[in-house]
Amino acid sequence: MTNLQNCLRNCAIYCGTYAKYNNSSIYGKWFNLSEYGSYDELLEAMHELHEDEQDPEFMFQDYEGCELFEKLGLIGESFLSPEIYDIAEQINESEYDIEVFEAVLSNFLDMDFQSAYEYANNFYYGEFANDIEFVEYLYENDIPFNLPSFVVIDWEATARNIMYDYFESNGHYFRS
Repeated sequence: MTNLQNCLRNCAIYCGTYAKYNNSSIYGKWFNLSEYGSYDELLEAMHELHEDEQDPEFMFQDYEGCELFEKLGLIGESFLSPEIYDIAEQINESEYDIEVFEAVLSNFLDMDFQSAYEYANNFYYGEFANDIEFVEYLYENDIPFNLPSFVVIDWEATARNIMYDYFESNGHYFRS
């Protein structure tokens, strides 16, 4: 599976047409976006499915696994942006999984993808099981001095205080 396919692996749309729908038919097909290397290839497959119509007006009656693209406003009942493939390619070329960008966008609802991309590059720390594990990571990697072994840290209280400057979404941690 290529990187592009991996990024789009769960994103599928059900494509019918408005003409069929207006004639009481929901005939269509589920298209998994990972099976197509580009938006143009996907369009070609949809045209082949609905070749019985002169100029089919596609109706995306359902979609699943496209949360990131939905948050970005790139998919809806009557709309599928070609940008989906461009963004999937950018995600694949980055060092992050799609879940990192979903985590950023879950906290910044009006952010576009380029801003989310820059935010992840500048403020993402990684995925951790909980706040205490994250704070221990910060201690081990960001504090420039070694504390003597007799110093005992209350990790729970420290995590609570440090989290004022960070946020977590689905286990992904970022600087606020």
